[in-house]
Amino acid sequence: MSTTDAITTEVIRHGLLASAEEMARNLCRTAYNTVVYEIHDYGIGLHDAAGDVVADAPGIAVFTRGNDHGIKRAVEFLGADAMRPGDVFILNYPYWSSAHTLDPLVFAPVHADDEDGVQQLVGFASCRIHVLDLKQKDPGYVLDSTDASQEGIFFPATRLYVEGRQNDDVFNIIRFNSRMPERTIGDIQAQVSACVTGRRRVQELVAKYGMGTVQGAMRAINEHGEKLARLALAGLPKGTWTAHDFVDNDGVDLDRLIRMNCTVTITDDEFVIDWTGSETGVRGPINLPVGQTEAFCSLVFKAMTTPDTPVVAGNFAPLRVVTEPGSVMHAVHPMPTFTLWTALIGGEVVLKALAQGMPDRVPASSGGDVCSMMGLGTHPRTGEAWLEATNEAVGFGGHAGGDGEDGIMHLSEPGCRNNPVEVLETKSSMVIDSYGYRPDTGGAGQHRGGVGVARSYRFTGPSTGICLVYKTRTQPWPVLGGQPGANNQVFLNPGTDREVVQGGSYNHLEAGDVLVNATGGGGGYGDPLLRDPAAVGRDVRNEFVSVGAALRDYGVVVSADGTVDEAATRDARAERASRVLA
Repeated sequence: MSTTDAITTEVIRHGLLASAEEMARNLCRTAYNTVVYEIHDYGIGLHDAAGDVVADAPGIAVFTRGNDHGIKRAVEFLGADAMRPGDVFILNYPYWSSAHTLDPLVFAPVHADDEDGVQQLVGFASCRIHVLDLKQKDPGYVLDSTDASQEGIFFPATRLYVEGRQNDDVFNIIRFNSRMPERTIGDIQAQVSACVTGRRRVQELVAKYGMGTVQGAMRAINEHGEKLARLALAGLPKGTWTAHDFVDNDGVDLDRLIRMNCTVTITDDEFVIDWTGSETGVRGPINLPVGQTEAFCSLVFKAMTTPDTPVVAGNFAPLRVVTEPGSVMHAVHPMPTFTLWTALIGGEVVLKALAQGMPDRVPASSGGDVCSMMGLGTHPRTGEAWLEATNEAVGFGGHAGGDGEDGIMHLSEPGCRNNPVEVLETKSSMVIDSYGYRPDTGGAGQHRGGVGVARSYRFTGPSTGICLVYKTRTQPWPVLGGQPGANNQVFLNPGTDREVVQGGSYNHLEAGDVLVNATGGGGGYGDPLLRDPAAVGRDVRNEFVSVGAALRDYGVVVSADGTVDEAATRDARAERASRVLA
């Protein structure tokens, strides 16, 4: 292997990044599933021969590091020598793949001729998406499995293509075991297309620059990524901080809060995230494959160290994740793993610990959940089965630099979007009656937490409505004297004698039933009495804060048009300060 000069390395790096983006575009053009091509629920990567990522196309951020984990487990299982040119594999065994059964990892080894004309393994192209059905026990999503055998078909690094030839046996197994075979197989073939695109582009780079040069560039890319991470680590405060938070329940024991316990230790050499003390004996499917835990921890570490550069495996060399096998953060067979919301909520538990030691760098909690709603049924116009889903935006936490953002996608999926209203209404039996911001949901503070949103779904025929919301019982936490944000909530038939307030739930609905997905606001940052009254007036004018909440939370007397009564505000704040001193 040769040493590749810096300029050539940079050219190859950008070639790999462009190839990954092309993989994503091909995936979105060929996928059958709006969760993929509208929401961008995917993780795409190009990896070196060890399985370490050297370029990715951001979708759901936690997927790509999970792809590394899955490829490495597949190589351990099969051996690299058993992977032949033209092979394409599918892996969805959750304890290896880093996700649940409906997030299969499809990957292709990349072989090319070296300088002597001998074919060698250069690396891998990977693509993970959410597919619609692989014979899990319930259509759509599984919320209450108690054993992995209830969660669908397992493919333990199984060949979809054998040396370039389609393996019809595997596709027939999928076809005869899926409730939605056409869309499921179409999506998997779209993954294959993405991987073949990546393989072809890497082979072209090898043909142009030579095997040794490309391998040297891959090595240099990750070495540089590690240097950047270690430089950033050196600038972080050193210490140990502990925090905890809860998942509402595990889908089986509905009254049991599930504790996530996190201790973060930063030294000169390491950034350690230790989940010792997290819940064990969790019967329902919120247990995490360890690769998923490592992946969301990697996302937080990336945000704290090298947020402005593309993901490469070297970025994570200083990170060490500690888990206890058998706990909710490290599932072992046959623990159920289908509802992966622990990972979506867990990233902010890490931030909650870090906020104790570096409140100038870490925001307050966001609404804390991706707040997904999934509907399925039979379409009244076509008679065909339909399944559509979307995630809702939440408010982000206030921070040292200003207010939290209002109504944006949760930090676990920064590359994603929600499903447009027009798509949902066209492809399903749902009508969106209303959609907008939720006033007074952002936590009060010197810097306000962002507000959440609410979307109302009315069903026009018999349907199933699945709510995937698992942070409704604990509030989004504030920083430095701010106030918590408002909770996420789901309302079934609000304002009627059949109203139910819920979180994660599987609802059998009739025509006319309504589900309102109402998302939480971010926590506030700093003392609310230090907030500029003019900013409070602006919030009232924009309908983010009500007149009553302006006085109650900020001590600001303001009219409905946002005009602040400065004298009355001074009196109100002085009276409140005197009560505190007394």
